[in-house]
Amino acid sequence: MSLIAGSYERFIWGFKLKSHKHPPSFSLIPLFSTPSHLSPIKCTAVSGSVAVTGGSDDTIKIYDLSTSSEIGSLHYASSITSLSFFTPPSSSVALPRNLIAAADDGAVIIYDADPFVHLKTVKMVHKKGVNDLSVHPSGRLALSVGRDECFAMVNLVRGRRSFCCRLGKEASIVSFSKSGEKFFMVLDDKINIHESEDARILSELDNKKRILCAVPGADGILFTGGEDRNITAWDTNSGKVAYSIEDAHSARVKGIVVFSHSSGASSEDPFVIASASSDGVIRVWDVRMTNKEKPNPLAEAKTKSRLTCLAGSSFRSVKQPQVGNSSAGDNHVVLDEEP
Repeated sequence: MSLIAGSYERFIWGFKLKSHKHPPSFSLIPLFSTPSHLSPIKCTAVSGSVAVTGGSDDTIKIYDLSTSSEIGSLHYASSITSLSFFTPPSSSVALPRNLIAAADDGAVIIYDADPFVHLKTVKMVHKKGVNDLSVHPSGRLALSVGRDECFAMVNLVRGRRSFCCRLGKEASIVSFSKSGEKFFMVLDDKINIHESEDARILSELDNKKRILCAVPGADGILFTGGEDRNITAWDTNSGKVAYSIEDAHSARVKGIVVFSHSSGASSEDPFVIASASSDGVIRVWDVRMTNKEKPNPLAEAKTKSRLTCLAGSSFRSVKQPQVGNSSAGDNHVVLDEEP
């Protein structure tokens, strides 16, 4: 298991989550820390042993976690605000097929991930910057929300925007469920749960304070964190709080990673999640301990940085990522061909 955190101070932090059998315990082993960007890091994504970070320096940095090294970079004409890998569900070693990036100029940029080359830039998906982007498990489409108070759908097969509607309020986060049958949209302290087929709202959840990160888990659970400093697990089927970790950090929670059986973890591993905060601390939790009055973290690491994002993976990749130098052109079929 690996964790990657970005910070306001331009540093990227890499950790390995190691389990010990005698006595049973966990520890976060530092892999690397380096000022990889020229300005604050805004987002990060991990698939297998491949990690990427995006910053306000208009650059995506690429890392090989198996060697703890930076192996290349991708440049764009605007700040990178969101990153997401598409990894085919049948890939047992988590080899990513595509990297989808969103930018502050309202564009969505699609890259091949083997090697890393540019495929297509979908311009003006939003009139203002993209806040967040989520790729459907099929890899055929992505949803995005932006500062223009709009919600959009991008056809990743054809490489173009296929739908856009005005929300009337700015959404900060959008995320598909694990199955792709639902998607979640965060508007300040509210979570709207939508049916993916027709985008109708199924329910609305009220967190009382602003939500800064949201990650889907197994069995319809949605984990959120934010200004309340808590980690809240919502049962999206019932619309109620399943459980929560109160005061998980001393400051706002900026990132959550879910490690579970469905994400490739060993069946012997507990149900583990990790959280990062602007207090500079990364903590690892066993969510089965939430029935106790106050669960203690399994492990923690103090970076002394203002952390901005967190990503992680349970998989190991058997193939080192490559960085290409050429563009594939605008007419390239991006992902799977349509039936």
